Parts: sequence; C-alpha cells; structure tokens
Amino acid sequence: MRPIERMSSREVYRNSWMTVREDAIRRPDGSHGIYGVIDKPTYALVVARDGDRFHLVEQFRYPIGLRRWEFPQGTAPDRVDLAPLELAARELREETGLRADSLVRLGQLDVAPGMSSQRGWVFLATGLTQGEHEREHEEQDMHSAWFTGAQIEQMIRDGAITDAQTIAAWTMVRLAEGR
Repeated sequence: MRPIERMSSREVYRNSWMTVREDAIRRPDGSHGIYGVIDKPTYALVVARDGDRFHLVEQFRYPIGLRRWEFPQGTAPDRVDLAPLELAARELREETGLRADSLVRLGQLDVAPGMSSQRGWVFLATGLTQGEHEREHEEQDMHSAWFTGAQIEQMIRDGAITDAQTIAAWTMVRLAEGR
C-alpha cells in the first residue's frame, strides 16, 4: 500500500518557534483530505546525572496553564538548526547552569507524530560542573533541583511529572542501566 501523498501545502501561521501548515492529501485508497501539521525544529532533552541524583527544572507551561517538573529541554531560538550535541549542551547550560564533561545520546523521540513533525534527541549528561544559567525571557520563573531516581519515579506515579518526553527519557535512562 502506498503512503499518504501530499498534493499541496499552505502555511497557515508562523512565529519564532513553529509553523502551522495545512496539506491537501491523497490517501492510499485514492480519496482526498486535509492534514494539519505543526512544524517545529528538533529539540534536545538532557538528563543531568550525578550519581543517583538527577536534575529537573520546574516552570509554568502556558498551553496547559500549570507548573510542571521536567528534564531540561528545548530548541534553539528563531528555529535555528543546531547539531543535537551542541543543542543539548546549550539547553543544559541555559536552563540549569550545568556544564557536562560527557553527553551521551540515548535515543530519539517523536513529540506527537499525529500532528507535529518535531523530533527530539535525549542525552545523558555526566561529569557536571555548576555555572550560571542563561535562561530565556520565557523561562524567568523557572527553578531547578536535584532528585533521586526513587523520587522521580514517585513523582511520575503521583502525577507531579506528566511531561511525556521526560517520562520517555526516564525510560531510556533505566533501559540504558539494564533495568
């Protein structure tokens, strides 16, 4: 069976972080339809580890109207395309002030493949040193803290951590450990 084919595309909206487009499509059976797509650049998520301590950030997430704990993650401003390793180091430094001697790629995640083209890389950061954070204006209410693995798992169970990328990255960490 052939895949869905894009017949035409039009940009509906654009800002510094994303583009929304509407595609006219032809399905495998030949019928026509539309598909709305949110295009966002690749992001990096960084699991900063110091022994059994892991660094999380908490911030207000405007789209859901709630504060949430998550691993540091993000894209470069103005949709700049950075190499995943460079982006990971940048996000870690920006949100936490941490610098890592080692950044190991654990895997890749698709954010919401039914509506978004965005993909992300997950990195494990070790050999950490503390410096000053370099947060963006939207991150001014962000704060960060260290948690044990047991605390993170309890926060997931309790609903204190609900960010899908953070939960998936945690799974990648545990799989890398052989758990």
